[in-house]
Amino acid sequence: MKKKTNIKTVIRKIVREEVAMAINEVITELKQPTQQVSQPKPKKKIVEKKKVVKKKYTSNSVLNDVLNETANDDSDWETLGGNGKVHTTQDATSLIRSKYSNMMGDNNINVAQMAVESNVNPEAVPEHVTDALTRDYSELVKAMDKKK
Repeated sequence: MKKKTNIKTVIRKIVREEVAMAINEVITELKQPTQQVSQPKPKKKIVEKKKVVKKKYTSNSVLNDVLNETANDDSDWETLGGNGKVHTTQDATSLIRSKYSNMMGDNNINVAQMAVESNVNPEAVPEHVTDALTRDYSELVKAMDKKK
């Protein structure tokens, strides 16, 4: 039992000495003047602002600011990825047809395969969803085209 107390005492003494040395090092470092390395300041971009036309779209000022910001934005959102052509709502039908042409007129849609590709259990797909996916929409599309 006496050996354990002696070991504890020795360990405490060593720890105190080490802590005292570390504190002295920190104090001497704090007393010395520090040299600050100055980082070069990044150059600011000179942005030429175009004349912003503010329209009043709504009486809500926050929403109006957001709508004006969107209207005056020069990003490529209008070209849907920067392909150069500005798309409008008139192009929606042709875009949808081009993206989903493989499904048009094909009544042999494999709903189970689509469910697996979407990380859904094929047995968990409700019947009304299966009916909607396998329905022949050609008459609906013809009626929409006729109305246009």
